[in-house]
Amino acid sequence: MNKLELQKTANEIRKGIVTAVHSAKAGHPGGSLSAADVFTYLYFEEMNIDPKDPKKADRDRFVLSKGHTAPGLYSALAHKGFFPVEDLKTLRHIGSYLQGHPDMKHIPGVDMSSGSLGQGISAAVGMALSAKLSGDLYRVYTLLGDGEIQEGQVWEAAMFAGYRNLDNLVVMIDNNGLQIDGSIDEVCSPYPIGDKFKAFNFHVIDNVDAHDFDALKAAFDEAKGVKGMPVAIVLKSVKGKGVSFMENKAGWHGKAPNDEEYAVAMADLEKAGEALCQK
Repeated sequence: MNKLELQKTANEIRKGIVTAVHSAKAGHPGGSLSAADVFTYLYFEEMNIDPKDPKKADRDRFVLSKGHTAPGLYSALAHKGFFPVEDLKTLRHIGSYLQGHPDMKHIPGVDMSSGSLGQGISAAVGMALSAKLSGDLYRVYTLLGDGEIQEGQVWEAAMFAGYRNLDNLVVMIDNNGLQIDGSIDEVCSPYPIGDKFKAFNFHVIDNVDAHDFDALKAAFDEAKGVKGMPVAIVLKSVKGKGVSFMENKAGWHGKAPNDEEYAVAMADLEKAGEALCQK
């Protein structure tokens, strides 16, 4: 895909996020929207995956360590063709396979059930080690929240990955600066994030604009060229990106829009889509 196509796809993924959370009357729109461009780049440009063969042995793996932002992952999977986009409206409904957190047993394209913060990166590290031991060439990607990295298990996993030189592992941190209780630096500051990963023998790509596809391409291309150490990409993002009243508001971490708010949000995204069509 070219840059414009990626931008258009990301906008559709954002519509899917807002629609799913509104339909569920629950969920986490803020961090899903901040990661929408990253999901888009991973699933439409970066990863070796096939919606027609979700379990193919040589596929790249993705673990959503910040599992509460499942609406973003689900919307990307749906738009990629793993399941119908229409099913996003069933998020969190009784009987739906689209649960509040990713479920590898029932959702095509989900490689790891996640949601307990801090644990997803450990699973990703295990997958990367498995590939090394088996001589497999697939790469493993995992997305963490910047509030999530306050969890100690994250650093145990990082220490192991660095020690084992897992250069098939890419850890992404969605640094939107906000968590459920407010600003991350006021709750329990994880800064400086990049320096911490460097201390665990990671190659760090810092301050990457999470909403610029040129910047994302440069970061992931650089990551593929790194040998002998895992990579951490620190993504600078905007919580609630794309929806005017959600942007940079901690209150939209885990709250669904009502009918009036949903209409405003979709109007914002429709306007953005029209602007992209005129380019």
